[in-house]
Amino acid sequence: MQYRTLGRTGIQVSPYALGTLMFATSIGNADPTDSARVLHKALDAGINFVDTADAYGDSEEIVGKALEGRRDDVVLATKFGRPTGQDPNHQGASRRWIVTAVEHSLRRLRTDHIDLYQLHRPDPATPVDETLAALTDLLHSGKVRAIGASGTPAAGIVEAQWAAARHGLTAFHTEQPVYSLLNRGIERELLPATQHYGMGTLVWGPLGQGLLTGRPHDQLRRAGLVRHLEDENRLAAAGKFAALAAEAGLPPTHLAMAFTIAHPGVTSALLGARTMAHLDDLLAGVDVTLSDDLLDRIDEIVPPGTDIGVLDQTFQPPALRRPDLRRRPLGDRAAA
Repeated sequence: MQYRTLGRTGIQVSPYALGTLMFATSIGNADPTDSARVLHKALDAGINFVDTADAYGDSEEIVGKALEGRRDDVVLATKFGRPTGQDPNHQGASRRWIVTAVEHSLRRLRTDHIDLYQLHRPDPATPVDETLAALTDLLHSGKVRAIGASGTPAAGIVEAQWAAARHGLTAFHTEQPVYSLLNRGIERELLPATQHYGMGTLVWGPLGQGLLTGRPHDQLRRAGLVRHLEDENRLAAAGKFAALAAEAGLPPTHLAMAFTIAHPGVTSALLGARTMAHLDDLLAGVDVTLSDDLLDRIDEIVPPGTDIGVLDQTFQPPALRRPDLRRRPLGDRAAA
């Protein structure tokens, strides 16, 4: 395993990281013991980067228990910010919630520190300097070793860097965006921004939410992964990538994973393995590298900087969700 430096932190991480959303018993694998075996197999294979979140059901508890005796071998990342209950203050990026959420995560993870603590989604209701001030204090306390964010637009990354410099705070060390053969939009502005600021980038969704696994199209439709016209467009592109992978003598999953970690701005890509079989398949491709010719062929199917469809899980700015934020009041509009 060839390790990479996580931004400017000096922390060495594997190019494949283990995402643990599927460890949650209510979402993925119903057997915590089996999830622990998957985690140990990943560690034995050289993966040292494990990512979870407080909003992933009981994933933090399962990860914490599984890491007993091996905690020092792992760069452990978790996230805060998404709702964890009905209380409106049990979410977001306010100082009040951050100092509470971190204690909950430390307890569930059975550890005295978190290596990378990340804001799960931007919180437009909270000034970024308040968020960074609370996270900087956690860094000084030793409870957190590095800080990051997820789903941040490029403009938000720049704003956070400026706020940190202006107020004498620690800036985000990392960003976690979606990136795959089907979703390359971050190549346009976000990756240039993270590279400019020396940030590490941990990408999620490298298998296109299952569309890039090579599964038959009818299976993907039955699984509910194809529901709209844009999903059909994604499916068509995925079929072209499957054909390209076969021509290159690669499983589609290996093509997809190798593509994500080939970009110089990407530090690690998250494996969302639910079972040992899933993990074994992905680990078999850890040393795959793609030729320039193959990368050119990929560019012909989905051009650089292009997304095919928008994922439900990605952050949407408030003005895209609320009509009142993009329409002047009737009395203020010019006469038609």
